[in-house]
Parts: sequence; structure tokens; C-alpha cells
Amino acid sequence: MSRAGFVALIGRPNAGKSTLLNALLGEKIALVSQKANATRKRLNAIVMHKGDQIIFVDTPGLHEKERQLNQFMLEEALKAIGDCDVIVYLAPAADSVKHYERFLELTEGKKKHVIALSKIDQVPQAQLLKRIGEYNAFADRFEALIPISVPKKVGFEDLLDTLAKLLPESPYLFDPEDLTTERLRDIYKEFIREAIFENISDEIPYGSDVVIDKIDEEEGIDHIRATIIVEKESQKGIMIGKGGATIKRIGKSARRKIEQLSGQKAFLDLFVSVKPNWTNDKQFLEEIGYY
Repeated sequence: MSRAGFVALIGRPNAGKSTLLNALLGEKIALVSQKANATRKRLNAIVMHKGDQIIFVDTPGLHEKERQLNQFMLEEALKAIGDCDVIVYLAPAADSVKHYERFLELTEGKKKHVIALSKIDQVPQAQLLKRIGEYNAFADRFEALIPISVPKKVGFEDLLDTLAKLLPESPYLFDPEDLTTERLRDIYKEFIREAIFENISDEIPYGSDVVIDKIDEEEGIDHIRATIIVEKESQKGIMIGKGGATIKRIGKSARRKIEQLSGQKAFLDLFVSVKPNWTNDKQFLEEIGYY
């Protein structure tokens, strides 16, 4: 009997969860940004490993409740913790173990978890050994501690082997040829959001979102119409840019990402709409796919 189940990727904002997910999958489907709190919703990625099926669940970072959108993001992470079979707690090697202690409080020690000590190539060896020693003080709480480096793909095999053994015996839950359970329109939305994070500075990306209005699929080309939502008129002006220069850069970047995944040409038509205080409007958040 094969093993199959859900593995939640949990950690603080900007710990590198989406980067790790894309690397394990071998395909880019999750939004990646140097800015914290870029991931807003759960996303499933299906990784086949030696005959077993591991469904990784990317999650928003664990952070404090603020606006309605932030509350939704925290609830997404907590739901993933509750629904999964195993947790990977992603802990950058430079981080204090205090983040891990908060994670233990949230889960009340009731979920099997593995610590993936990440970004090990970014700290001196002495600091890495010190951090491993600090986590080993909690050795009775976790199943394994695995140092990993995403750029160098160090620790991937060990991580996947360990997780597969912790999953229940089960037939495959999804077609092994599938990469994700997400709809293409949701992945395209995230690609556009990623392009916004890449091209717009300051806090504006956090006050923006994307709605895919329409996708027309033709042979050899996808026609995609999307609306970027912002909270203020001034943000709309910045998003569009002088002579439309910024919105063109965003569109060009997003189109490249979409074409790389779809394997065919894409025509992307972007619009910008102002919705004041949308991040704290629960009804509107529900209308655009949250909650």
C-alpha cells in the first residue's frame, strides 16, 4: 500500500515556505516575494516521491490579527494545521527559537511535525550548530530536525523520505499526473500579485489584490482580463505609472510567468479599480474569494 496525505508548510512570514514548495514541486505555482505576508490563501502542491503522494499545503505566515484580511490569513494557517496529517515547521537558521515556541503554543503539541531548518547556507557553521543545539532541547516534541538549503537542494531527499514515512497508508488522493488542485485562474492571479510585489515598493502591494475577470482560451493563446484592486486613488496612480509605464511592467512580468506555466502565449489585459478600505471589508473579501 502506498502512503498519501497532507503536509502543511508552517512558519513565520517570509520564512521561505512558497520558495520551498516550488522547489520540491519542480514547477513554479506559488507566489514568491522578499516582502513578508505575500501569501494569503492555502495552496496545494502534489509531490510524488518513491511511490508515495505528498500533498504540500502552502500557508500564510503566522502573524498577529490586524485587519479582516490578516485575520483570514491567520485562520487559513490554523485550518491547514488542523486538517493536515503532518506539519513541516520551516525555521530559518538565523531565527530565534522563540518563533518555534509560539508555534508549539498554537498547536498545543497535538500534531506530528518535522522541523526544516532552512537557509543553512546563510549562517556561519558555528551559528548553525548552536541553533541545532537549541532546537534539540525540544527533541521530544518533533519527529525530526532536517537542515535544508533550497538554492543548493540540500536536505530535500531526507525531508521527503521522512514525511512519506509519517503519512498514513492510503491510495493516491489525486491523479499523480496533477501538480496542484488549484484552478489556473487562481494561479494566474498569484502571478499577477507577484509581479505587483516586484514592481511596486512600500506598502502598496499589501493594499492591493487581483480579480481574474475572464479567461478566453484559444489554440496557441490565452486571453486574460484582470482587475487590480487598490484602496486609494493615489495608489491607483502609482500602480498605473506615468504614461502607463508601471502597469505595462507588471503586465509584462506576469505574462512571462503565465506563459512559462501554460506553455503557450498569453495576452493579459490589466485594469485598476479603487475600493476604499477593502482589506477590512468582510463582505467584499467574501465576494473576491476570501472566507
